[in-house]
Amino acid sequence: MPVRVVLPVAFQKHTNNVREIACTVTSLAGLVTDIEYRFPALRPHLRAEDGHIQPFLHFHVNGQDIRLLGNENYAFKDGDTVEVMLPIPGESTPG
Repeated sequence: MPVRVVLPVAFQKHTNNVREIACTVTSLAGLVTDIEYRFPALRPHLRAEDGHIQPFLHFHVNGQDIRLLGNENYAFKDGDTVEVMLPIPGESTPG
């Protein structure tokens, strides 16, 4: 069973209204690369100019913040649900 990825509603204008995808990646970097490949218009929303994942994006795996699970070291498992989340307006981001 692949990883289920739920994209933010705000991304739908770049995904032809696709809100969910399934992929077989095992890492956060692989997940972002897969999303970029499928939806090239999302690249500037996913990666900073230096190629790193945008710091304002949040990823939750099965309801838990991926930063608490090892962040980029977390290995996705079959059946995981990953939510890509944008910050709430007015929310400060760690920096």
